[in-house]
Amino acid sequence: MENSNDKTALLAGSFDPVTIGHESIALRAADIFDTLIVAVGDNMQKHTLFALDERVNMLKKVFAHVPNIKICSYQGLTMQFCMQNQISYIVRGVRSAMDYDTEYNMAQANRLLCSQIQTIWLPAMPEHIGVSSSAVREILHHGGDVKAFVPQAVYADIMKYKNR
Repeated sequence: MENSNDKTALLAGSFDPVTIGHESIALRAADIFDTLIVAVGDNMQKHTLFALDERVNMLKKVFAHVPNIKICSYQGLTMQFCMQNQISYIVRGVRSAMDYDTEYNMAQANRLLCSQIQTIWLPAMPEHIGVSSSAVREILHHGGDVKAFVPQAVYADIMKYKNR
């Protein structure tokens, strides 16, 4: 996936569903790296609200206008995916000190698996600190409107969940 001189980064997650926080982190990372791969992890043991193909398609809609963002899905360890695809950087968004602690520990474990892959943390924009996929799922579950939490490009797709 990477050109030999290309600085490629990975933004991985479940994106269940994609939020304006994810969108913000991805757009900022796309400004830093030559290529940003936004990858939906397929964890068979995790019960998700949206199917894998729905989450991939939503991300494709959100980032259709950004030529250096590529969307895909993967199974297994994120570090294995990075090594198989010559990805040198992992981008992680952090909203709080608790997020940072969790992400720091994960980055240390990842360094033990492959010391050549660097983790880059981007702080959430202040207006996105309270935005999370779990909050969106909770609001949807109770019939609420998630317009303030999700990208406009997929708002209608996400609101269809209320009718499932």
